[in-house]
Formats: sequence, structure tokens, C-alpha cells
Amino acid sequence: MKLFQILAFAAVMPFAALAQDTPAFAVGPHGADEIADLDQFLWLRRPLVVFADNPNDPNFRRQMQNIEADLASLAERDVVVITDTDPDAHSAVRQRLRPRGFSLVIMDKDGEVKRRAPAAWTIREVVHAIDRFPLRRDEMLERNPAGR
Repeated sequence: MKLFQILAFAAVMPFAALAQDTPAFAVGPHGADEIADLDQFLWLRRPLVVFADNPNDPNFRRQMQNIEADLASLAERDVVVITDTDPDAHSAVRQRLRPRGFSLVIMDKDGEVKRRAPAAWTIREVVHAIDRFPLRRDEMLERNPAGR
């Protein structure tokens, strides 16, 4: 009987691990109205939030072009892109992060704001900033224990 239980447990474990590793959101971009609370990404994703007062803001448009040019680099770093261009909607994301005008906010998996920028960044700058986070460094060491 114990052998049967062990085999059944071994057969089910890969599916349980797969279900835990699959976050609810892909890289994005997602509108802030789709996000109930940023805490849903705790320990799963790094929110990259792009705010603007208007979707025609040149900084917003430039930032979105930069993001869409290299979504693969962001996906590799477990990033979810969230946009908010309507200050009158008072989304939960806007209320928590309190931006003024255009703002780029990079958060880590622990839910803390790590970087804020008042202008558009290239994906290279975003990726470089994320790779400096202590949690990201730990992830890189886990994936490649021989070195960085």
C-alpha cells in the first residue's frame, strides 16, 4: 500500500509545481483597471508600472514602444507591465503608488518600490536596474550556481 501511495504522490507532484509556477498574468501590458491589488503579484512577478496623465504623453508613448520592442527580456525577469493613463479613475495601483504626471515605477517581487523615473527608460536600463535587485541576483545564482 505504501508503494502505491508513493507512486501516486510522485505522479501528482509535477502538476502541483506547474500550477504554482503559472502566474495569472502574462508580461502585458495590462491596464490598471484589470489589477485589483498589486499584492496579487507578491513573490510571483515584478510589476513595472507606467503612469501618465494622458495616453498621448510623448514619454508614455516612447516608454511603451521601448517595452514592446523587447518583451522577452522582461518575461525572463518575471515582469508584468501595468499601464495607467487615467488619473480621474483613481485606480488601486494609482492610489498606492501616487504618481505625478509621467512616472515609471519598478517594483520587486517583495512588493517594494525599488526605482522611480520621471522620464522614459530604454529596456536596457530597466533590465540593468532589475538585475541589480538582491532577489534577482539570488534567482540568477539559483539558475546558474557556477557564477554570475
